[in-house]
Amino acid sequence: MGKKRSGGGLSPAQQAAKFLGVSVLAGAVLAGIALPAAGALGLAAKGSVEGFDEIPANLKQPPLSQRTTILDNKGGTIATVYSRDRTVVPLEGISPYMQKALVAIEDSRFYEHGAVDVKGILRAINQNARSGGVAQGASTLTQQYVKNVFMEEAGDDPTKLAQATQQTIGRKVRELKYAIQLEDKLGKKKILANYLNITYFGEQAYGIEAAAQRYFSKPAKDLTIEESAMLAGIVQSPSRYDPVNDEAEATKRRNVVLQRMADVHDISQAEADRAKAKPLGLKVSKPQNGCITAVKGAGFFCDYVRAVFLTDPVFGKTKEQRAKIWNRGGLRVQTTLDPQTQDSVQASIKSHVYQKDKVAAAGTFVEPGTGKILGMAQSKPYGFGKNETQLNYSVNYSLGGSNYGFPTGSTFKPFLAAAALEQGTPVTKSYPAPYEMPYPTSVQTCSGKPWLNNGGFTVSNENKSEKGPYALKEAMAKSINTYFVQMIEDTGICPVMDMADKLGVVQGNGDKLPEVPSIVLGAKGISPLTMATAYAAFANRGTYCTPVAIEAITAPDGTSLPVPQTSCKRAMSEKTADAINTLLSGVIDSGTGQQAGLTDRANAGKTGTTDSRKNAWFVGYTPNLSGAVWVGSAGQDVQMENIPIGGQVYDKVFGGQVPGPIWRDAMVGALAGKPSPAFNLINIPDANKDKGKGKGGDKGNGDQGQGGAKPGGNNPFPKITLPPNLIGGGNGHGRRHG
Repeated sequence: MGKKRSGGGLSPAQQAAKFLGVSVLAGAVLAGIALPAAGALGLAAKGSVEGFDEIPANLKQPPLSQRTTILDNKGGTIATVYSRDRTVVPLEGISPYMQKALVAIEDSRFYEHGAVDVKGILRAINQNARSGGVAQGASTLTQQYVKNVFMEEAGDDPTKLAQATQQTIGRKVRELKYAIQLEDKLGKKKILANYLNITYFGEQAYGIEAAAQRYFSKPAKDLTIEESAMLAGIVQSPSRYDPVNDEAEATKRRNVVLQRMADVHDISQAEADRAKAKPLGLKVSKPQNGCITAVKGAGFFCDYVRAVFLTDPVFGKTKEQRAKIWNRGGLRVQTTLDPQTQDSVQASIKSHVYQKDKVAAAGTFVEPGTGKILGMAQSKPYGFGKNETQLNYSVNYSLGGSNYGFPTGSTFKPFLAAAALEQGTPVTKSYPAPYEMPYPTSVQTCSGKPWLNNGGFTVSNENKSEKGPYALKEAMAKSINTYFVQMIEDTGICPVMDMADKLGVVQGNGDKLPEVPSIVLGAKGISPLTMATAYAAFANRGTYCTPVAIEAITAPDGTSLPVPQTSCKRAMSEKTADAINTLLSGVIDSGTGQQAGLTDRANAGKTGTTDSRKNAWFVGYTPNLSGAVWVGSAGQDVQMENIPIGGQVYDKVFGGQVPGPIWRDAMVGALAGKPSPAFNLINIPDANKDKGKGKGGDKGNGDQGQGGAKPGGNNPFPKITLPPNLIGGGNGHGRRHG
């Protein structure tokens, strides 16, 4: 190994004495003598160990850390991740030239001696005494392998690593005892295979397979004589003989190995000379590690999979246990990501919102009935550069989210409608819903202590032409704020809280929603994944399924690991779900979401825009796919008025105007060639009243709620006063801006 030739500042005589001590110790070991903790060799000195017989009988050989492969649901590779780039291969998967080169340069008598090479020790003593330093070591390949095991077990812990490599008699004692055991237990060929798989070859390559791929872009079984010699030469000092950074030094070292192979008759002198005359012939492959290498823009999904593994107790009771398994790697992780859906979502976002734009877009799509995440993308690519980010705008903070979700605006209104219908409210319910009105005097909460409007706070619709009375069908299509504030007064906040719980709707920081009327106008930050999964329950006729990203995991030994399973439960009756599906189909047919509508299949959805136009949403679904698209700034500091997005300047951004078309185009590609099932729609009569109201649609912006308003800040609506404790949340984004 590269770090094993340390002189430690000792004189030649001291070095000779040290090696002589090891030689005597080796003889004692071979004779089976139990050495005391203190004795003639001074084993009680600093760095020594307890009595030889007290050393644990068996060497603990931890599984080697390897690369983990993350796959989509069709078996295609999304990314490879690892703490150490290694792929374990059997001896027959390693070129015979590589085996011979390594033995020739590191331990040419490997097949002749036992665990300890007494001749090698004596030769090293003589050579080191002549050179005045430590020019030659005496460790056998087996001893070197034991040392590598110690280093592998230490991992990245600097204290343990120092202990594993310290130049002491104590460490040598351990090496000797375990080397003897391994020679007897494993045999020469297995030890050689283990050594070639564990040792470090520089350039982040651990083990011969990774090294062959890194330097020559080929498998280890195909290495030639000269390639094998170069790699064998690296082992002694990966930094000094690094061929990428010092080709001349690496060439010299390679030629030393080739000559040594000829000297021990592994190859002929003519073969060695021909190989020496050749250039190194490098064909370097850059390390492909981490979610930054993910294909199809799936870096954020890849990072979400990692976060799920590290936080879900199914993979280990403690975070330390889970991290150990993940870092050890060698896993084959089959995910739920559908390449067709992912391609379509990524392409749609990229075409509608540019990477350089002041705002970003994020979209997540899930399968109703299974909770499987099929697509997850955003406009700011996964990375460290300008207009890149590692923060995932689609998920909660605990799983890599950018902050605490984003205020959802009117996309929250269907949750209130579902809660009201479950309480027996007729689907034809009408309210006066004037253009402007005070918030209710009081609204019942779960605690029994009502929320009180002590400040005379008011709410209005976007346009003065939007004044009631309205029935639910039209109010949902045009997203009439005053209608839904009146509805929550009648329904109470607690049924809405219950419905949110059943639909898995929590704030982006994991907290439950506050019991304030403003929740119906989307005041709190919620993640796109949460919204897509909640709306999927409508598509699934009222049954909610928790989101899942992992379908199966295969361990390095071929066994299957348990993975999190979706949990499905009824959140509302089929009757209520059918009513919501009918209502939200109207949003796309004739309401604020017309620009999002699909023409060839049943679809439904809801627009949402928050105050100051800092967030715009479209959440929609077909019977077999649900998706949420958000557009805004992660820092909540961009007002989307007179703003260029995707090469087009928008006077005012609405939920149906930018997120809607992103959702539509993503859906078209994701569902191409897929079945087109129908909803179980119900008949909801139109209100028999001709009111001179506006037509709704995006120009009316009826979807604007008060999400994200700051207590004491500028009020985005004239003549409206907002209670400080009413909005409250939607701005807690200071910790992780993307």
